[in-house]
Amino acid sequence: MHKFTYLFAFLFSILSVAQDLKSPEEFLGYQVGTQFSRHADVVAYFKYVAEHSDWVTFYEYGKTNERRPLTYAVITTPENQANIETIRTNQLKNAGLTDGSASPDKAIVWLSYNVHGNEASSTEASMLTLYKLITTKKDWLQNTVVIIDPCVNPDGRDRYANWYNKVKATPYDTNPDAAEHNEPWPGGRANHYLFDLNRDWAWATQVETQQRLKVYNKWMPHIHVDFHEQGINSPYYFAPAAEPYHEIITPFQFEFQREIGTNNAKYFDENGWLFFTREVFDLLYPSYGDTYPTYTGTIGMTYEQAGGGRAGLGIEKADGTVLTLVDRVAHHFTTGLSTVEVAAKNVDRLNTEFNTYYSNPDVEFKTFTLTGELDHLNALAALLDIHQIEYSFTGAGKASGTAYGDADKTSLSYPKAITLSTDQPKGKLVHVLFEPEAVLTTPLTYDITAWSLPYAYGLDAVASTKGASSASEYVASSTQNSVSKSAAGYIAKWNSMRDARFLSALLQAGIKVRFTEEAFTNSAVNYPSGSLIITRSDNPSENFDTDLVAIANEFERSITAVPTSFATAGPDFGSSAVKLINKAKIGVLTGEQTSSLSYGATWHFFEQQLQYPVTSIDASDLGRINWSDYDVLVLPSGRYNFNDNVLQDLRAWVRSGGNLIAIDNALRVFANQEGFNLKTAITEAPKDTITAKTIAYADRQKESAKNLISGSIFKTNIDTTHPLAFGYSDTYYSLKIGSDAYALLDRGYNVGYLDAEPKRVSGFAGEAALKDLSNSLVFGVEPMGRGTITYMVDDPLFRAFWENGKLFFANALFLNNPNNYRK
Repeated sequence: MHKFTYLFAFLFSILSVAQDLKSPEEFLGYQVGTQFSRHADVVAYFKYVAEHSDWVTFYEYGKTNERRPLTYAVITTPENQANIETIRTNQLKNAGLTDGSASPDKAIVWLSYNVHGNEASSTEASMLTLYKLITTKKDWLQNTVVIIDPCVNPDGRDRYANWYNKVKATPYDTNPDAAEHNEPWPGGRANHYLFDLNRDWAWATQVETQQRLKVYNKWMPHIHVDFHEQGINSPYYFAPAAEPYHEIITPFQFEFQREIGTNNAKYFDENGWLFFTREVFDLLYPSYGDTYPTYTGTIGMTYEQAGGGRAGLGIEKADGTVLTLVDRVAHHFTTGLSTVEVAAKNVDRLNTEFNTYYSNPDVEFKTFTLTGELDHLNALAALLDIHQIEYSFTGAGKASGTAYGDADKTSLSYPKAITLSTDQPKGKLVHVLFEPEAVLTTPLTYDITAWSLPYAYGLDAVASTKGASSASEYVASSTQNSVSKSAAGYIAKWNSMRDARFLSALLQAGIKVRFTEEAFTNSAVNYPSGSLIITRSDNPSENFDTDLVAIANEFERSITAVPTSFATAGPDFGSSAVKLINKAKIGVLTGEQTSSLSYGATWHFFEQQLQYPVTSIDASDLGRINWSDYDVLVLPSGRYNFNDNVLQDLRAWVRSGGNLIAIDNALRVFANQEGFNLKTAITEAPKDTITAKTIAYADRQKESAKNLISGSIFKTNIDTTHPLAFGYSDTYYSLKIGSDAYALLDRGYNVGYLDAEPKRVSGFAGEAALKDLSNSLVFGVEPMGRGTITYMVDDPLFRAFWENGKLFFANALFLNNPNNYRK
C-alpha cells in the first residue's frame, strides 16, 4: 500500500509539473519553428523553467562583447540537483583532474547550440529539448545530467534573427531569390569580432570561448554535441565522423559514436528523414566543438541540419520540396533526445571508458621542451592555463629528442624552458597540440592540417619519447623600473607582442619613440636592431620620466636608462639610422569586398591585442575618402574590385608617403598589374597526357589534392636586416592556408621567402602546389615613390592564434615607415 501511494504521488507530481509548466509555444506565443526567437526571449524561457521546476538550474557564465548573457542549464532529477556538486566532482576525480577517488554512477551530456549564429534552428530546438526532458523523458534523468547551452554565439544569432525578422515577407517567401534568403555581409555566422567560434576551442582567443572553457572544465562531460547547419539541399548529418580522424581517438570513442548514430538513424528511419554519416565532417583539427572535447576523453560529435542563414522560415530546395524551420527544429530536437537516451542506457560504460582514457597515456611523445623569448613562453603559459594543462618553467638544462623544423638536430640546450609531460590527465590533448606533425590518412580535410604550438609561438622545441629530466625551477625576476632624471634616454627591447602593446600605449600617451635600424653599443651594453629608444630630447615634458616609467611598469617592460646618447659602437641617438616612430593614423578596409573573417581578425588585433585606434572604411567608399587623413591603409584578405580611378588614387597616395599593407587574397588586386611589381608565380603547365585525361571519376577528388595546401607550416627564410623583420631570427615558420604563390620581387625587398625547395615541416601540401612555391614570396616590401606596399602572402593574423606572426604585422604598421629607406 505504501509503495502504491508513493508511486501515485510520483506520477501525480510528473503530471502536475507537465500541466503547470508552460511549453515553449505557450510561453513565447507562437509555435517553435514559426518564428526566429530573439536571444533574450530564449534566455527568458530557460529562466522561467528554472524558476518553476526543481529539475532545472540555470546559470549565467559570462557576457559577450555586445553584453548579451552566456548561459547554460543543468537538467536532472531534484535528488541529483541536491547532490550536483558531488556528481560534478566525482566526474573530475574519475579523470584524475582533481584529487580523490570516486565511483561515479551518472552520465553527463553537454548539448551546445548555435555556435554559428545564422545556423539558428538549434537554439529553437534547445527550448523543446529542455521541456521534453522534464515532462515526458524524466526517466532518463535518473542517472543522467544534461547540460544545455542554448546559444554559444548570442551576438551572431541576434545579428541574423533581427535581420531576418526585419526583412521577411508575410507569409514567408520560399523563393530562393527572395531578399529573406540572401543575408547581407558579414552574415550572422561569426561573433562580434567576426570570428568563427567553432574554430576557437583550442586557441581561446574570444571571450565566449574563454568563459565557456572555465565552465566546461568544471564538468568534463562524457558526451558533447555541437549542433550546426549546412547547405539547404543536404540531408541531415550525424556521427560516425569522416576520415581523416586523429590517431589518438580511441576505439571506444568510435564505437560509441556509431551506437549513437545507429539510435539516431532509428528515429530518422521511422520518420522517413534522410541522413548521412562518415562523410565530409572529419575529426582532425583540434579546435572544433567536436574534436576538442574528443581529445579530452569525451564522445564529441557534430550534428548538421540542412538550412543555415539562407533557409529562413522556409525555402524551396533543388528537388522542389520546401525545407521549413519547423522541419529543421524537429530534426535537431530528435537527435538531441536520442543522444541523451543512449547515454542513460550506458552510464557504467561511459564512466569506465572515461577513466581508461585518462589513465592510459599511450602516446608517442612523453615530454615536450620549449625554449625561447620569455614573452613567448609566457604567452604559451597563459593558453595552457586556460586549458588547465600542467606544465613547469625550468632553469638551464638540456633535452634530447625530435627537434622541430630540423630533423638533423637531436638535442636542445636552454637557459630557461617550459616542459610538458603527457603523463598527466590531459596528456593526450597535450600530445595533439604539441606533436610535430599529425598523421593524415587522407589529405581531403575540412580545415587546416597543421597547428603545432611550438611553431605558432615561435619557440625552439624538442619532443621526446622519454620522460623529462630533473631541472631547477625557473623564477623570472619582477619588472620594476625607476625614474632616472639624469638619463639621456631609455632603451627597451622589441621582439614580442607585449613590446608592441607597450609601444602602442606610449604613442597614445604622447610619448615620442624611436627605433634603431642598426645594432649599437651604449654604456657597454649591446642592443640589436629594432630596439626602442625613448629620448629626453624628443620628450621635453616635466612628467616624461614618471609617465614613461608608469607605462613601462604597467606593461611589465624593462627599460634601461642610459646616461648618454653617445654610442661606443653603432649609431648614436641622433643618427639617421635611429628613426622616429610616428603615431600613425590607420585605416582598415571592411565591407562586402573583404573576407569577414580576415577583417574580423584584423579588427580584433587592433582593439583587443594591440589596443590601438583604427578607422574601418567600407571598401566601396575608398574612392570618396580624404586620403591625407591616413598614414597606413590595411587591406585584409578579400576579393577587391577596385576600378582604375581607385587604383590610381591608391598609387598616388602611396607615392606621396602612404604605407599600404595587403594581406592574403588582397594581393590579387595588385598582382600582374601595371605599376606594381608583384607577379604571380608561374610554373610550366603539365603536358596534356592520356593519363591525365583518363583519371577515373572516383579518383578525381583525390587527384585534385595535388593542387591543395591545407593549412601547412613552411620553413621561411627571413632577411633580419629589414625593419619588417626586426625582432625575428633568420628562420620563421609560416602557416600557409592556401596555394597562392607569388614570385620574388624584382624591385623591392624579399623579407620572407621560400627557397628553391620549399621545406614543409607539418601539414599537407600537394606536389603541384609545392612546385609553385619554389623561390616564392612570403613577406615583401615594394617601395613606391615616398611610400611602400607591404605584401603579406600568408596572413599572420589568421584566427589570432599564430602568435609568432603578429610582430610582422606590428612591424609593418610602425617600423616599416616609408621614410626609413635611405637613397
